[in-house]
Amino acid sequence: MADRNVKKPSRLNPIQSVFLALMRIAIGWHFAYEGVVKLLFKPAGWARGYLEGANWIGADVFHWMASHESVLRIVELLNAWGLLLVGLGLMVGCMTRLAALGGVALLALYYVANPALFTDPAGPVEGNYLIVNKNLVELLALLVVLVMPSPRWGIDGFLGGIFRRRVRVPSESGAESGSAVPRRRMLAALIGLPILGGFVLAVLKKRGYVSREEQQLASHAPRVDGVTSPSMTNLNFASLEDLKGKVPKAKIKDLELSRVIMGGNLMNGFAHARDLIYVSNLVKAYHTDQRVFETLGLGESCGINAIITNTILAPQIVEYWEKHGGKIKFIAQCKGKNRQDYLDNIQFSIDHGACAAYLQGMSGDDYVAQGHFDWIAEGLQKVRDAGLPAGIGGHYLKTIQGCVDEGFEPDFWMKTLHHHNYWSSNTENQKDNVWCEKPEETIAFMESLPQPWIAFKVLAAGALHPRDGFRYAFENGADFVCVGMYDFQVVEDCNIALDVLGADLKRARPWRAVV
Repeated sequence: MADRNVKKPSRLNPIQSVFLALMRIAIGWHFAYEGVVKLLFKPAGWARGYLEGANWIGADVFHWMASHESVLRIVELLNAWGLLLVGLGLMVGCMTRLAALGGVALLALYYVANPALFTDPAGPVEGNYLIVNKNLVELLALLVVLVMPSPRWGIDGFLGGIFRRRVRVPSESGAESGSAVPRRRMLAALIGLPILGGFVLAVLKKRGYVSREEQQLASHAPRVDGVTSPSMTNLNFASLEDLKGKVPKAKIKDLELSRVIMGGNLMNGFAHARDLIYVSNLVKAYHTDQRVFETLGLGESCGINAIITNTILAPQIVEYWEKHGGKIKFIAQCKGKNRQDYLDNIQFSIDHGACAAYLQGMSGDDYVAQGHFDWIAEGLQKVRDAGLPAGIGGHYLKTIQGCVDEGFEPDFWMKTLHHHNYWSSNTENQKDNVWCEKPEETIAFMESLPQPWIAFKVLAAGALHPRDGFRYAFENGADFVCVGMYDFQVVEDCNIALDVLGADLKRARPWRAVV
């Protein structure tokens, strides 16, 4: 006779089991999705910013991982496969406790590397609420999965049921109970499989199906792609493994900047696509928040430490800093349709962490053309009062000349520079074809100015190859170049800049920004 005093293991009732399974499956989907994205869609080096941003226990170890390419690659692969395997296990309920334990370990590492203890008290960041953040919430949820009774809903429950039936004590007739697993248990066991099927379809949709037409086109040369300019003839583009080194740096006052600075126009949708009216919308659709974060992270891995953009992109940059551990500096382009709008724009830049700001009138260089030199003076003072380097920018040489004539001495200049040796520069309608109208005069005038010069539009909005545009800008006096680039162009652009800067530049203007 069975001992009536033996306590039977506690079980969850059906409703509790269902909701525990749904929570487990949802967490599994999240883990598996993160793993697939990191394996299939992220360029090498994606974890660098997160590891470099570590600021708590073991920070030195995380920083060391980020500084060694081979170690970083191993960490990325282990992390991505760990996320995927944990996610799949949780989704289908296979080795559930082991999967939950693996998930707890990963989330604990994420929390230790970047805890929610140092969030800006001015306001919460999405998913980051002082001590509690999303990682901690998911970690606690997985602990619940770990300590709960053995699950009925999942493959573990199915296999456990079969095992229990096979070892069951023989009946009075002497026959073992070997009856089939009940249908309800079978359905409960397979609940995760339709979810897994939906997950696979979602991944295929994100990745896109292979196009035979595109394969055939790619197999023939020459063809045009957008690797580093509109005139490349192959589909291969550089990854971090091809990086020749980090972009060198120099200083504007006490502000250290990379010689190549990322431009924000492509991320904002300002493509300067001439008569191709669909391109700006296409470019903006391409640059989702995630794509922007990945591009900024890739730039940082190459040594680019700053981006120049108007304030449209400022909230995304702040999110990149706070949620992804990014360190890239933000140089603000400040303008406005009137004086108050212009001053508000400057304050917005300061409030969103700009490391420097330059003043450029609405619709090109209208402030100088309209004689609003008092606005420029007020703006320079406002930026300097915030303790930031203050610059003046212009597309037209007369803008810079006018400011010099008025006695302005900014901390740096922003001025366009490119030659006119490209096919569309000599057309009658030059509204969106030429950005440096008088390159020779610009070079001669800028040579006499003692402040550092950041040259922009050095590729004439994609009309020039970086090998040509970078050399022309650096040889003719620029201390830095500001270049808009897609994620697949970043490494190649940095390698070209290293080659140009490492060559024997025939440069008349002294370097005004030095290390």
